[in-house]
Amino acid sequence: MSDQWIAPDLLFDGATLRTGQALRITNGVVQGIAPAPQGAQPIPGILTPGYVDLQVNGGGGALLNGTPTRATIATMAHAHRRHGTVAILPTVITDRAEVLEDAANALIAAKGIDGVIGLHIEGPHISEPRKGTHDARFIRPLDDRTMAVVTHLRDIDIPVMITLAPESATLDQISALAKTGAVVSLGHTDATAAQVNAAIAAGASCATHLFNAMSPMTSRAPGAVGAIINSTVFAGIIADGYHVDDSMVGLAIRARPEPDRMMLVSDSMPTIGGPDQFTLYGHDVTLREGRLINREGTLAGAHITQARGVQRLIHNIGLPAEAALRMAITTPATCIGRPDLATPVGRPLADLLVLDTDYGLRHTLAEALSAENSPNAAE
Repeated sequence: MSDQWIAPDLLFDGATLRTGQALRITNGVVQGIAPAPQGAQPIPGILTPGYVDLQVNGGGGALLNGTPTRATIATMAHAHRRHGTVAILPTVITDRAEVLEDAANALIAAKGIDGVIGLHIEGPHISEPRKGTHDARFIRPLDDRTMAVVTHLRDIDIPVMITLAPESATLDQISALAKTGAVVSLGHTDATAAQVNAAIAAGASCATHLFNAMSPMTSRAPGAVGAIINSTVFAGIIADGYHVDDSMVGLAIRARPEPDRMMLVSDSMPTIGGPDQFTLYGHDVTLREGRLINREGTLAGAHITQARGVQRLIHNIGLPAEAALRMAITTPATCIGRPDLATPVGRPLADLLVLDTDYGLRHTLAEALSAENSPNAAE
């Protein structure tokens, strides 16, 4: 089959936005990027790899903790793909050990489902004072059962991110987790800066939803927030305007000592592509004016997509568009060890997005070309 050349108005190649470039496509897969040749098919808009989200609790009305099955994971992946997120880490939060084990088995069974790239274990090895919406009944120190789950997933080459509080694990345990190849992420913690720095030295390489559920930064006590901002670890952040004030998101991004260490996460729940209410730990969580509120009146996850997060980074926080795209694509892909997700090359057309000039999602490249080639396209 002959090559097809596609020339968008702008192309995000994983690092920068480029003009005058085209994708060479063979058999529905991008083979390369080159200056647009004569006769390349123009595509109006901004073409980019799809979004990567390393913290997805639910979607399409399904919650991984509620029903930890392959079908739940498939539903979540499909719901987020409809909003431009083509790679997710389904996330299981603090619960009984059996729920974690069932989630891991479901993830193994889900191997091969488009967009499912690993498992994020968020808790139960966290700090009770910084538990957020997590249920205190299930919080416990890091134990052999969790270590066994992580080790097994890594032995069969499934990416794992595990969020824990430094005070809930020993440095030797953190080191052992890191040596499996799991991404150890610090979160839901009341740790001092010294404890955080020690955990980083032991192998922790990430932080979970910066600012939220962690000891704050003050003038004389940097806390977890200050230690993480001053470090070179990756750090997720929720940019919905509710979890973190927009000015603080911008401050944290500018303050990091090394670029491209901040990544956008959604912390999304079943309300993405689903009803406005779901059950967590046996109690209703309701969507009210953009916030997910639990029975205690506090935030319980987020109702935002990566697509909307990118728009907010650009329009509300003032980030350059290519920096916002890196936060939602390149940095999370790098963090989880999947740099292939940060480039258009080697990707099927359904994994590439076409955005409008406002950076809103129009459709996938597959959908765009299908519409262009349909018999009614010229009508």
